[in-house]
Amino acid sequence: MFEKILIANRGEIALRVLRACRELGIKTVAVHSEADTEAKYVKLADESVCIGPAPSALSYLNVPAIISAAEVTDAEAIHPGYGFLSENADFAERVEQSGFVFIGPRPETIRLMGDKVSAKAAMKAAGVPCVPGSDGALPENDSREIIRIAKSIGYPVIVKAAGGGGGRGMRVVHTEAALLNAVSTTRTEAQAAFGNPMLYMEKFLENPRHVEIQIMADQHGHAVYLGDRDCSMQRRHQKVIEEAPAPGIDRKQIATIGERCAKACRKIGYRGAGTFEFLYENGEFYFIEMNTRVQVEHPVTEFVTGIDIIQAQIRVAAGEKLRFTQRDIVSRGHAVECRINAEDPFKFTPSPGRIINWHAPGGPGVRVDSHAYAGYAVPSHYDSMIGKLITYGDTREQAIRRMLIALSEMSVTGIKTNIPLHQELMLDTHFIKGGTSIHYLEERLDDMNGVKKASELQR
Repeated sequence: MFEKILIANRGEIALRVLRACRELGIKTVAVHSEADTEAKYVKLADESVCIGPAPSALSYLNVPAIISAAEVTDAEAIHPGYGFLSENADFAERVEQSGFVFIGPRPETIRLMGDKVSAKAAMKAAGVPCVPGSDGALPENDSREIIRIAKSIGYPVIVKAAGGGGGRGMRVVHTEAALLNAVSTTRTEAQAAFGNPMLYMEKFLENPRHVEIQIMADQHGHAVYLGDRDCSMQRRHQKVIEEAPAPGIDRKQIATIGERCAKACRKIGYRGAGTFEFLYENGEFYFIEMNTRVQVEHPVTEFVTGIDIIQAQIRVAAGEKLRFTQRDIVSRGHAVECRINAEDPFKFTPSPGRIINWHAPGGPGVRVDSHAYAGYAVPSHYDSMIGKLITYGDTREQAIRRMLIALSEMSVTGIKTNIPLHQELMLDTHFIKGGTSIHYLEERLDDMNGVKKASELQR
């Protein structure tokens, strides 16, 4: 086992990794920007190193500074968390070339699964169902072939950047007349955003759900799936609420798709935690991408399986075999996660600033993952998420009721948060029923904003 790990991230995930390390008896090094000097995880770490000013490009994305911090503190491994450099194959390669262990997949695996075209080809070869689409990348200078591919798939289609992610680099096309312009525009955006102009095309599913399978694999050829999550409550492709398991899907079907994902991991020699993301429509699963890192929503899976995913990541990276087999994985109860953001709950404008009062809820089945505290100044330079509120119950209904109670107890003043939005959504009849599509939340928000504008005009 490692003696010291450097945490190359910030916010709640940095604190989450730190706590897992402390439980394993591992010393920690927190790297931080000048804006995060007063962060909780910086104060709790055994050592801390400032790696640059507030902008991410000069700190959390500064590879030489992170490597230097690992060298001067004698760290043995680097945990990238999620976001920032967590899925950067060049960073993983640099870490290993510098003599450290990257707590995640091998660089070549990150490259394989980070390119959506090669990832889709690998999944097809492993028997994982994919969205109908182009067989490889779209040609760069053959308009007729692009039109032919779209016709064979059937409109509407969605044009995607091979190196994209996070909702960027994609465009829905409903007619042939709009196709070539959409391809050209998306290709330009892909080159600018990802340094990779390669595109591919898929059938656009009208009302799918977003369902994902969590896997864990070691370097000895073992891989298991830890169940499923529903992440369909999204706004602009960004998840707002997640839950496990996905409501209303037959468990036998989940087992079938889960085993295919584990088989795919064994086939490509995957190591560590990973998530297969699917669109689910009309009873069918369609693979869209794999995230080669821990997910923001990993706590809901930890609640229902009892497995500490971060500790499992660390053990696997240290060369250990998985301590559980597929037969040991049993999902019990239900868990719901609300992302708590420092933003206007309905306009979604960021709300950085100093937190005056911070009161976290408690009680049975309640977990709060957050680096925030009373007096903490939320920086304006990073993602607005300041924590996650997770509740667990024997049933989905109990988990939702506990979430409503927890949200009513949670108090954050000095800044705006999206807690009021979550309170409304926990009472939403469609959410309570379960099985909403990825478009539902945006449609609901449009209706809510329309009602509010109408009431304002009547005043």
